[in-house]
Amino acid sequence: MLHSKRNVLVFVTLLSFGFLAFAQHAVIKNVPAKWTPAVSGPAMYQQYCAVCHGDHAKGNGPLASALKNAPPDLTTLAKANGGKYPAAHVVSILRFGAAAPSHGTVEMPVWGPVFKSMNKSNTTEALQRTSNLSRYLETLQVK
Repeated sequence: MLHSKRNVLVFVTLLSFGFLAFAQHAVIKNVPAKWTPAVSGPAMYQQYCAVCHGDHAKGNGPLASALKNAPPDLTTLAKANGGKYPAAHVVSILRFGAAAPSHGTVEMPVWGPVFKSMNKSNTTEALQRTSNLSRYLETLQVK
């Protein structure tokens, strides 16, 4: 459990400040995740997801090559699900993590606790964040 919390903190750090590599050496700082508006799926995606999944969600972010497993192309979620975007599944992965390797790896941070920590006085904000992030990903699906 401690190891997975440490991994989440490391990835939150990388996702919060982007991935800086000079001569293939990463600089990692342990800091809290940067706050973004809960209503903005695009802003949250850019802040928390693009460093691994890429600006266009194709799985080619600047951190992708440093991971054990390549991040998935998030634009093909509907295509892989018979043409229907799996919104409930995406929200579940964002909130609780992935149980099956085919749906993500333990390298991906579990965003639910991170989002909850951003506004402890508003318990529904974390749900709003995961929902709006999922809705944004739905707009990126290939036809």
